Amino acid sequence: MDRDTAFRQLRTMFDAAIAAASPQVCLTPYLKQLQPPKGRTLVIGAGKAAAAMAKAVEDNWTGALSGLVVTRDGYELPTSRIECVIAKHPVPDERGRAAAGRMLEMVQGLSADDLVIALISGGGSALLTAPAPGLSLADKQAVNRALLASGAPIGEMNVVRKHLSAIKGGRLALAARPARIVTYLISDVPGDDPGVIASGPTVADASTFADAQAVLAKYRIDPPPAVRAHLEAGAAGRIEETPKPGDSRLSHATTVMTVTPMRALEAVAGVARREGYEPVILGDAIEGLARDVAREHARRISEFSGKGRPVALISGGETTVEVRGKGRGGRNVEYLLALALELGGRPDVWSLAGDTDGVDGIEDIAGARLSPDTLARAKAAGIDARARLEDNDGHGFFEALGDSIVTGPTRTNVNDCRISLIG
Repeated sequence: MDRDTAFRQLRTMFDAAIAAASPQVCLTPYLKQLQPPKGRTLVIGAGKAAAAMAKAVEDNWTGALSGLVVTRDGYELPTSRIECVIAKHPVPDERGRAAAGRMLEMVQGLSADDLVIALISGGGSALLTAPAPGLSLADKQAVNRALLASGAPIGEMNVVRKHLSAIKGGRLALAARPARIVTYLISDVPGDDPGVIASGPTVADASTFADAQAVLAKYRIDPPPAVRAHLEAGAAGRIEETPKPGDSRLSHATTVMTVTPMRALEAVAGVARREGYEPVILGDAIEGLARDVAREHARRISEFSGKGRPVALISGGETTVEVRGKGRGGRNVEYLLALALELGGRPDVWSLAGDTDGVDGIEDIAGARLSPDTLARAKAAGIDARARLEDNDGHGFFEALGDSIVTGPTRTNVNDCRISLIG
């Protein structure tokens, strides 16, 4: 297979994953089923898809409407009735803190005749930041940076975030009582747990302060003194826990999962089938260190290689990177660089790994692509692939070869998409 054909097929498949998760596609059918309330309709939301979700609501809602959503810089869209503000991701900033404070104020004083529509997607944990009493934004930023560098999976990270927050872990839903609240979710987490997506501001939380302490201890994170004291007070019962499953105070809240990572992978599989490949979905909830996942996927690729039929290995989930070097990072490019080294230039494999939100790590680069001659081209250019991996510099490696994948803001997020074409 020639380079142009392989790269065209890979990009078409990746674009299909993103298109399947478009808020206009996945949210609109549910909005058409929602009945307007007797009272007000208020829209709130946070995440990388928040602006596109708000636009979908405006396009499909004929009654009175107002509200506020917060999204990542560059992911905003023009809206007329729902205010859209931007904030920093993945480390929270003052803009996100201010937006969270405003949302908490907006849901105060509503009645049982009112409806709150919550639009929640991945990225909301950082974008919607309301430090718990006694904590500062700087405290939250310090813990967030440490968690991002630790290699902790998103579920564990969000256990900590929920217990340092005045809005996450169901607290936003409590504040909206007695109004009816309907949450529309776009899942970016392995397992599609509503309590993990954006740290679940409108849903029950099964985790505890003690669990948050255990996560920090597991990754040897020494938090700021105020954070340590806050978690200790919570574990001792001196601070109220987040609302747990079955809590009657959340009886006014319902959740709707509009799209999951598996639906995006199924869209990839459909394109692969049309291109003549047998699609094999390895899973939509794959976690672990990017290098370890690459090693396992190289083994799976070997099982299919040389079998005489073209195969597309497809997977999703969210890997992690243990940051030890000083490179530009990115879990998808780290995975792909590790995969290149594991494959060693195998002639019949072409791969792509990217984040469906268009941002791998903190770069405005979605991911990268891999060809049989990647290592040879790097060597010819004087680039040491192994050294780049040890420096966590996957972005620098693939950018130097011209193999970065840049989508621009996708305004959605169903996590990572990895595709390997064999044959």
